Amino acid sequence: MVYQGNRITVSMLEDGIANMQYNAENESVNKFDAETNKQFEEVVSALEQADDVKGLIVTSSKGVFIAGADITEFVASFKQREAEIKEWLLGINDVFNRFEDLPFPKVAAINGAALGGGCEMTLVCEYRVMSDKAIIGLPETQLGIFPGFGGTVRTTRVIGIDNALELIATGTPKKAPDALKIGLVDATVAPEELQDAAIDLVKKCISGELNWQAKRQEKLNPVKLNPLEQTMAFSSAKAMIFAKANPKQYPAPALAIAAMEKHVNLPRDQAIEVEAAGFAKAAKTPQAESLVGLFLNDQLVKKLAKKHSKLAHEINEAAVLGAGIMGGGIAYQAASKGLPIIMKDIKSEQLELGMGEASKLLAKMVDLGKMTATDMGKTLSRIRPTLNYGDFGETDIVIEAVVENPNVKRAVLKEVEGLVKDDCILASNTSTISITYLAEALARPENFVGMHFFNPVHKMPLVEVIRGKKSSEEAIATTVALATKMGKVPVVVNDCPGFLVNRVLFPYFGAFDLLLKQGADFVHIDKVMEKFGWPMGPAYLIDVVGLDTGVHGAEVMAEGYPDRMKPDYKGAIEHLYENKRLGQKNGVGFYKYEMDKRGKPQKVADDTTYALLKDTTDSDAQTFDDQAIIDRMMLAFCNETVRCLEDNIVSTPSEADMAMIMGVGFPPFRGGPCRYIDQMGLNNYLALCEKYADLGKAYEAPQKIRDMAAAGETFYPTA
Repeated sequence: MVYQGNRITVSMLEDGIANMQYNAENESVNKFDAETNKQFEEVVSALEQADDVKGLIVTSSKGVFIAGADITEFVASFKQREAEIKEWLLGINDVFNRFEDLPFPKVAAINGAALGGGCEMTLVCEYRVMSDKAIIGLPETQLGIFPGFGGTVRTTRVIGIDNALELIATGTPKKAPDALKIGLVDATVAPEELQDAAIDLVKKCISGELNWQAKRQEKLNPVKLNPLEQTMAFSSAKAMIFAKANPKQYPAPALAIAAMEKHVNLPRDQAIEVEAAGFAKAAKTPQAESLVGLFLNDQLVKKLAKKHSKLAHEINEAAVLGAGIMGGGIAYQAASKGLPIIMKDIKSEQLELGMGEASKLLAKMVDLGKMTATDMGKTLSRIRPTLNYGDFGETDIVIEAVVENPNVKRAVLKEVEGLVKDDCILASNTSTISITYLAEALARPENFVGMHFFNPVHKMPLVEVIRGKKSSEEAIATTVALATKMGKVPVVVNDCPGFLVNRVLFPYFGAFDLLLKQGADFVHIDKVMEKFGWPMGPAYLIDVVGLDTGVHGAEVMAEGYPDRMKPDYKGAIEHLYENKRLGQKNGVGFYKYEMDKRGKPQKVADDTTYALLKDTTDSDAQTFDDQAIIDRMMLAFCNETVRCLEDNIVSTPSEADMAMIMGVGFPPFRGGPCRYIDQMGLNNYLALCEKYADLGKAYEAPQKIRDMAAAGETFYPTA
């Protein structure tokens, strides 16, 4: 044994070949945390002294090769000054360089995901052989940073500038065939052949059949590409990448490109210094703080879901009541994840609509090459359309997705409760109606919860699981387990009008209505909020949601929260709805909708809208600059999020932020409303609330913000 640690071991195999194996004890995956980095340095020191080692393979005992750096440690590291971050990185890079410079050939045997630092570990080997089931990549830009363990330096030398820019800027991992195609790995084999293939490569290096020294030298030298070709490569990459990711919102790809452009003509050690300096700069951006925080929040939410699911009943079959677009979407989502589901409606044409929705979504998967026609058939066969309750006797959970009318829902839920087994869970896909109120119609209210999907079901990752006053923990757990099984991210919330997401969204629409009343232009507001980072502005969003849905929801919210959601005027949304403008549903809302060549609705500004809005606009119309629009829209949104925390509708800032990002598209690079308040500074946020407090209760700072500011607290730890 050359080295024995609880993260890495190095043992001798045969013919002078050593096996350096990553095997983190008591961890599900290998990652580069502080202890692993420490042991890696000790391993390198041991190998530098090991005269009997002629070659080495790098392996993993886990299903994952190496998942990357330990992101939980980033938060503390990134609090350091830029110069300190750079020095920290250079210290780690020194060990990677020493490993690369060892006087014998090294081959990485990539058995599973090799991501971030895991990919960079393979790059300091001369050769890489990959299981055909593995993936490899550098996803750091998705965290607001870019590779910092030599990844930007070595990829440009190994796979060329064009491929390196695409790999790093997009952050998308490569499957084995694609990695082989661009030269990121040298061979792909079946998993059971991996270690033998790696050993065989090392033997060929030792025998001189392969010139491993030349392979190494390529990584030590500047990139072999003339200045004109370099300029063309970087220029075309910038045009493509910046068209997809606004560098002001997501600066990491731009900073990575700038570093690569600077270091491609430098030898390895100098190039790595440039990379480290660029990384440190990216790490200090608010976007990095937000996106790293977002990753950690995502892990927390999934961990909470797993904890909730411990009490779950087994789910072998589900059912959905209501077979429209929503019911069809729910049925598709369950069936596509392997869960049999009954789809029940009282009208055969609705069943056809639901099955048509599922078929359309599956056909798109086939067209994209993500599914075969045979698999599509198997998936569709898991959906059983029916006009009666005959097959409901063994169903484990029933999702009610009928019309958003409390009387209809209560009647349907009461009916189905009498036809299912006693421990069957009933879940309502209501977006606004109280779960506690709906439960009053049931004999077993403890088995009833809310399960709010977002439209379109197949795209929106969030599911709100709503706890009524009598909902049991088993019912919550089973619904959480179902959401997870369906590939969704569940967030458990308590019952109130609008629950969490819609409760927060309607003050945002209210702020929009008030701006319009006072003279703002809806097209201008949309452009400002899209520039801020929303996928669509509020006018476009309400058109997509449907003005009828918006007006109905606003009525529910006004009854629940009259102090801040019941305006004393008729707003633009209600006025347009009264003029039969429903949004995309009937082709005209704030915008007109015309079909493009692909059959998708495209919005066009409509003069008739402006004529109608004159009826709801103050005579002394005002003008608003961009920042005023942002401040007013975001105050209403963020204040209500905090009130949901005050009222214990949602348990943690992490869950609140994730719900807003996954449910309504809050800009991910801003981290969520709680992170947004933290980054603004609570005292600055309070001052903004004071500035606009005369507009009404929705703009007044919640007591929780006042208390936190007085105590010097933040939603997320600062140290």
